[in-house]
Amino acid sequence: MGDSIRVAASKYRLRGNEPMDFISFLILLVISVVVSGILHYGLNYYVTPGVWSFCSKVVVGWVGAWIGSPVAGHWPSRIPALHYGDVWFIPAILGALGVLIVAVDLGMMARGTRQ
Repeated sequence: MGDSIRVAASKYRLRGNEPMDFISFLILLVISVVVSGILHYGLNYYVTPGVWSFCSKVVVGWVGAWIGSPVAGHWPSRIPALHYGDVWFIPAILGALGVLIVAVDLGMMARGTRQ
């Protein structure tokens, strides 16, 4: 049973056979904090105000940044400074932004605060 779980886990990793390294995790976290901060504090785009709302945005934004490169693609590939490993910065930023906007819109619709 343990072998089948290892096979399934290795089959669905985004980087092939290697797990995400700590630097990639930190890059995605920084992208998520910056995008969440701009939306939450800069544009006042939130369902509820407060630090916990911002923290939940950071978690959701990290997931969006993580799936940004596999979904949006690996671009711009001609500029090698715009990626680290399998983390491509522009698709990660767009992924975090897109997932956060959808999450906040769904929260606003659920609360009935959408104008």
